Amino acid sequence: MGIFGRDDRRSDDTRDVAAVGGRATGDSSALTTAGLVERLMNVGIDGRAPFDSARTVAGIAIAGHSDAERSVDALVRSHLRLAAAGGFVTSLGGFVFLPIALPANVFGFYAVATRLVAGIASIRGYDITEPEVRAAVLLALVGADADDLLKKAGYVSIGPVANLGSLAIERLPGPVLMAVNKGIGFRLLTRVGKKSLTRFGKAVPLAGGAVGAGVDTFLLKRIADHARREFPQRVRMVT
Repeated sequence: MGIFGRDDRRSDDTRDVAAVGGRATGDSSALTTAGLVERLMNVGIDGRAPFDSARTVAGIAIAGHSDAERSVDALVRSHLRLAAAGGFVTSLGGFVFLPIALPANVFGFYAVATRLVAGIASIRGYDITEPEVRAAVLLALVGADADDLLKKAGYVSIGPVANLGSLAIERLPGPVLMAVNKGIGFRLLTRVGKKSLTRFGKAVPLAGGAVGAGVDTFLLKRIADHARREFPQRVRMVT
């Protein structure tokens, strides 16, 4: 049994990425700011067949390992393999298939990244059904831009916010959450529009696939490292 609820074979990873990422090419709402954020939450956190939910993969990781950190390690490894498979598949065609492959890769990559971050948060004790936690999960995808987005959304902390885990346990006003989510969608689309073109830097299709796999793995590793820092183990108060 694999981390995704099935054998961790590359062929299965590839099919899952193709199925999830391919939805972006047939639905333009996935590439609007509101549509992207909504679909990342629906698919990346809650799961849509054949893509298991963050809670499901977190539960499988926990069941297979002796402690939380080993569970997180396993979750990261499996998602890095999934990102590599997705980057390879959606970059095989080089420039020839750029109009189709780019939107598929945008959604496919960030669905994987969202599930990984949400899975880490879940393993470390955060309730990923809560709106604030879900917003914090997506903020982890934008890295250093998170503080700027919160400030522009009018967020005022009720206390010191050391990390996104601290933010996740606060009760944020609805308008702030909406503004934050909108800003996240815009930042993701802008960032991917600039950086994803690098994966198509070689005209030879197979070379493009290798570049895509490498770029996606590198970017997801950075997101995973950031999420580990931003969602420390939550200590619940005993009453």
